[in-house]
Amino acid sequence: MEIFCAGSGGGRDGEVFLPFERLCRRVASADSFGILIPSPTFISLTKAKMKTIGIVPARMAASRFPGKPLYPIHGRPMLEHVMLRARMYQGWDQLVLATCDREIEQFANDKGFPVIMTGAHHTRALDRVAEAAERLEGGVADDDIVVCVQGDEPMMRPDMMDAVVAPLRADPSIPCTVLAMHITEEFIWRNPDTVKIIHNDAGEVLYTSRAPVPYCKGSFTPAHLARRIYGIFAFRWKYLKAFSIHPETRLEQLEACDSNRILDMPFRQYIAPYPYVESFSVDSPQDIDLVERHMAADKYWALYK
Repeated sequence: MEIFCAGSGGGRDGEVFLPFERLCRRVASADSFGILIPSPTFISLTKAKMKTIGIVPARMAASRFPGKPLYPIHGRPMLEHVMLRARMYQGWDQLVLATCDREIEQFANDKGFPVIMTGAHHTRALDRVAEAAERLEGGVADDDIVVCVQGDEPMMRPDMMDAVVAPLRADPSIPCTVLAMHITEEFIWRNPDTVKIIHNDAGEVLYTSRAPVPYCKGSFTPAHLARRIYGIFAFRWKYLKAFSIHPETRLEQLEACDSNRILDMPFRQYIAPYPYVESFSVDSPQDIDLVERHMAADKYWALYK
């Protein structure tokens, strides 16, 4: 597998392809994709130079499902599942909640989760994350990695954080990544709640849409390698700062997706490929039953239930 690097020689704007195996080891996956994790040696060389900060944004006023962060799933608030699973990732220097709601602040205090209060004006998760990062004690350096872990991903896995962080640790020229899960089921591809990713062969995100893209001539098949956004994003802090300053864009508003803002900015977002697993987001009340049924057999649920 190759990772996409901006450097001297070849490709658009001097991009070259750097084999990631030189820096990382491959973890076997269920299909043709690999999950890329930095070697312990590489981590030891880079950890002193940059921090990795996880921020979980959440708000009660979700348009399609008001109150969903605290809605119970198997007897625990959804946000508790997210925090407990995110905490399983061993690479954090800090992991905090970010919210504008006192109910979520009280929940965090009761559970012992660090929480940062933000403004109530944000409509995009990444803007809330950027404000929270600015409020962190000790500050954030330009090249520190800030990871947005969406608060409606109660079935996330710790290696998903590895997948989005590893490219930034491996190559300092990569600005940001998004977890891009392989779509193997047609109902997911057609679901407008699922944001699909169009990317080129260099892994650059060209567009994200709620429409079923890329177009599949004939019947849908996993061989088309359609991918969806899974709600985990990693940014170098200087690029997330630039993102938060930039006004919302037309395509961002049409698709209701943060990533489309980057299309009008002078840097690119790269996919972090991830194989299909039965891990479902909560976008509407109807998703709760789906999540509960699949979580019952999930190995990570067994670690904290």
